[in-house]
Amino acid sequence: MAGRCCCKFSFIFLVRCLNFLAPSLTQVITRFGVANTWGVFQEYYEENLLRHTSPSNIAWIGSVQYALVYLPALATGRMFDLGYFKIPCLAASCVIVVSAFLTAECTQFWQFFLVQGLSLGVCYGIIVGPALVIISHWFSRKRGLAMSLAAIGASIGSTVFPAAAQNLIPLIGFKWTMRVFGFILLAALGMANILLKRRLPPVNVRGGLLNLKALRNTVFATYCIAGILAFLGLYTELTYISVSAIAIGVSGDFSFYIIAIANGASTFGRLASGLMADKIGVLNTMAAFTATAGIMTFCWPFATNESQLIAIATIYGFSSGGFVALFAVAAVAMGDIEDAGRRVGMFMTLTAFGAIAGPPISGVISTASGGFADAGFYAGGIIMCSAGLLLLARYLQLGRLWGKG
Repeated sequence: MAGRCCCKFSFIFLVRCLNFLAPSLTQVITRFGVANTWGVFQEYYEENLLRHTSPSNIAWIGSVQYALVYLPALATGRMFDLGYFKIPCLAASCVIVVSAFLTAECTQFWQFFLVQGLSLGVCYGIIVGPALVIISHWFSRKRGLAMSLAAIGASIGSTVFPAAAQNLIPLIGFKWTMRVFGFILLAALGMANILLKRRLPPVNVRGGLLNLKALRNTVFATYCIAGILAFLGLYTELTYISVSAIAIGVSGDFSFYIIAIANGASTFGRLASGLMADKIGVLNTMAAFTATAGIMTFCWPFATNESQLIAIATIYGFSSGGFVALFAVAAVAMGDIEDAGRRVGMFMTLTAFGAIAGPPISGVISTASGGFADAGFYAGGIIMCSAGLLLLARYLQLGRLWGKG
């Protein structure tokens, strides 16, 4: 009898691990792997392939890619609740692989925009939304820690891909670097599509794509506004820190690694935020980590040497990881689990407008001012406003100033 119970427990544990690994691996390779390597591509395009195009225009490629990771979530979240996610994820995976190989052949801005910005971004979004909700299906307790562990895998991908790009581009060239990325995507997404599995049956909850009842909830509405503001500023430092490093005299070879350092530090930030969220509450944790990221964004333009920039990138990466790791956890907790996909989808789609506008706005500010100080003030201020709204959402949720929320 004991042996049978042990085998049953082992089987359940194995099933949970497999279903936990699949979304994690999907995030590693898509959203946080190739997508968070954009800072490397931004610098490379400015110096080489698109040197006659302004930095703010080049930034549109990355910001559109960032935004489209979130924008389709409204549709994919609703489809997930209804039980449709396997075929869309498979189709998106195929397009991602093809787009990676096509990026290698691009030579003009509009080509990069269509392939690397639009195509990759939309397909990333089709995959990432369901991957986040699946984790909430398999973990009712310690959900914050579970989501953070998945995000740790994501930050590992964000560390490996920039370093790989830095070493591969001089060695085998840009074209073959993108082809190598394409083969990695093929293997990883193939595995993820095999392992993706929901636990709870699909439920046709009332309503269409939008859950207007959730939007009329002041807590959820405030949380959505906080998310939009966060993404208006959060990607500014990650996009331009490599370029700013060269401006203060850091070697081009090392500037690539600044992004990898920030993404590597976010590994520990994601784990710490998950542990803290289960102890003091998701919104409390997100507010603290977001405020720290805002402070580091204020400090970033004033770094004058390599050591200062590394310190700022490390703290920024650690703190920004908390918001990214937990935003879906908070949205899931603001309603019934049967409607989690649609609720997370609405949040992600709304925040996409912040992600698409943030880096280009910072680029315009930086170009107009001739430096990064004003862009840092803009982005840091927006992020601090977001932290304040997260605390307001916590207050509205609990009805008091202090408490776990």
